[in-house]
Amino acid sequence: MRTRSISTATALAVLFSSAALSVVAAGTASAAAARVTAPGGIVADDALKRVFVGDAAAGTVTAADYSGNTLDSVSGVPGITDLAVSDDGATLYAALPATHEIVALDAATLDIQHRYTVATNTGPRHVAFSGGKVWFTYGDQWDGDLGSVDPSVDPAGGTDPVTLQQFPNQGTSVDIWGQALLDTDPGQPGILAVGETGMSTDSMAVLDVSSGTPEMVSWYQGSYTLNSGIGDIDLVPGGKQVLVNGKDRDAYADGKFTAAGSYPTGQFADIAPNGVVAQADGHKVLTYRPDTVEPLHAYDLGTSYASALRWAPDLSRAFALVGTGSDGAGYTLKALTGPTLNNPTLTVNAPSSAPRAKKLTVTGRISASVALPAGVKLQVTRTDLASPNGKALPAVAVRSDGTYSFTDTPPAGGTVTYKVSYAGDAAHSAVTASDKVAVSRTATALSLNNNGKVYAYGADVKFTAHLGKTYKNRTVEIWADPFGADKPNKLVRSAKVNSSGNLTVTVDMTRDTAVTAVFKGDAQYAPKSVKVNAFAKVRVSTAITKHYKKAAIGSHTYYWFHKNTAPIVTTTMTYYRGRAQRLELEIYYQGKWYPSEDSPQYFALGTNGKSAVNLGAPGQSGIKARVRAAYVNGASGDTVNTTTLSDWKYLYFTN
Repeated sequence: MRTRSISTATALAVLFSSAALSVVAAGTASAAAARVTAPGGIVADDALKRVFVGDAAAGTVTAADYSGNTLDSVSGVPGITDLAVSDDGATLYAALPATHEIVALDAATLDIQHRYTVATNTGPRHVAFSGGKVWFTYGDQWDGDLGSVDPSVDPAGGTDPVTLQQFPNQGTSVDIWGQALLDTDPGQPGILAVGETGMSTDSMAVLDVSSGTPEMVSWYQGSYTLNSGIGDIDLVPGGKQVLVNGKDRDAYADGKFTAAGSYPTGQFADIAPNGVVAQADGHKVLTYRPDTVEPLHAYDLGTSYASALRWAPDLSRAFALVGTGSDGAGYTLKALTGPTLNNPTLTVNAPSSAPRAKKLTVTGRISASVALPAGVKLQVTRTDLASPNGKALPAVAVRSDGTYSFTDTPPAGGTVTYKVSYAGDAAHSAVTASDKVAVSRTATALSLNNNGKVYAYGADVKFTAHLGKTYKNRTVEIWADPFGADKPNKLVRSAKVNSSGNLTVTVDMTRDTAVTAVFKGDAQYAPKSVKVNAFAKVRVSTAITKHYKKAAIGSHTYYWFHKNTAPIVTTTMTYYRGRAQRLELEIYYQGKWYPSEDSPQYFALGTNGKSAVNLGAPGQSGIKARVRAAYVNGASGDTVNTTTLSDWKYLYFTN
């Protein structure tokens, strides 16, 4: 312990070191949803009930189940751009323009079975399976073409299964520029749609490839009259039409294309075997029945959007690769269930507030783009403090205009939630909506004693909370929050009050403490809390050394010193980080006590709670002095205790 001089001490520094602990929290297990960084094709295999997605950045193909969860993955397909599956679902084909290959994989195991080399410097990029062959597009911007792979041909026999230059221009100016889009429809075997990409024009064709040799069915030489650029093309089941860019329907007949209508909006689409369209439209995926303008089902993707869509062949769901497009964020495979069902819109409107035990009215509306059955009824559930798991209320009938209303008398106060549900039917998906009501509760009395009282350090103080009338809940919590950021607010006791409505706890008062009583309320009485502040002194004492005796002068006992001896005053005080003691020195002169010239002064405590100060020798006799230490809230470096003074110690100097 270092001794300081009161005559020279002007500032004190407290040096301390701290150790920071870093905690690594264990994360929850990651979801098994299939993800890709850069979409490289998507296709659904009905035979295996699998979805395959390619990742151009990772050079992988991932197999997922119909819930979108990863089952398997394979690498070795660098720069993959498109996928197709054979008619029997046994073989998966991938287009690899980076290595100029068509790769065949076992759809069940993802084992690579064959690598077919395509003799081109540009492609293959897009791939489709029709007429027993794998069709692909290749070529540069000015010289695109169509090729095929015949899986029945064994290269070991000397025949190349890959055939190029198969787009049927037949010596005319009919041609495609760039690596065109391809699409097939299981209901139209042997028919292949071709859409030119990479150009602002919109050339497109429908080919018959059922014989193994492509024949032109219809051709459109891009002239901006039908579409302005093609980013997506789909064969429309059940008729001679294509859907371009998820929006415009173009009919083909007699070798030509003509406009045949459109959907309101859209960027790209996929069409189910029954003709229902799944369409990407900004941050939504919409489904439409054929040739309609009102969406059948709407899926809100929030801030994300779909980069690819594919129907499950069994129509049970549509698959979307969903992401934000942010660098490195990637895309997640989502299974959108019920896409052929119309999803109704349901609203619930309850009062924002209401008195307890008084009747209130809830209204709402259910609407759908496909007419709901007559006599629709909605299920109603009320959830409140009395029925936290929900209580079923009578079903409510929907009026002919889709509106409904019901009345209820809430028995419990607090937040009351009314949930209204439609279970769905053969043409509509289930839908649920809810609204909340703030129902009033009666106020109760709650009090806590000892507010503002001051206690000695370490005193065991009893705090008693008193709770007034309530409904069922008679439990009170009492919390103690010691002053200072290093001590947490702590639950001292949680229990039912006694028959007098009281609950008592004992708090060890080593610091100023905020004590709070909490009643959490019940079905009829509102929550309430009350807080008091009680104050705790510090332990403080002083010890005097270097004296040669102790003797009384008048009514006080003095420490006697020779005039050339410097007294040492050692203060012992309850320690707190950064705390300083205040030392006062007073001189007796002509019947009164006067502070010395440099008194009071503050001196830092050591971690043992001690501080020693050299008062210096006066050099003359007959001097009376007194000294005391103090903790001063705020001025001593902290505010966790109440101001506390030690007793005066008296000094006398002789020859």
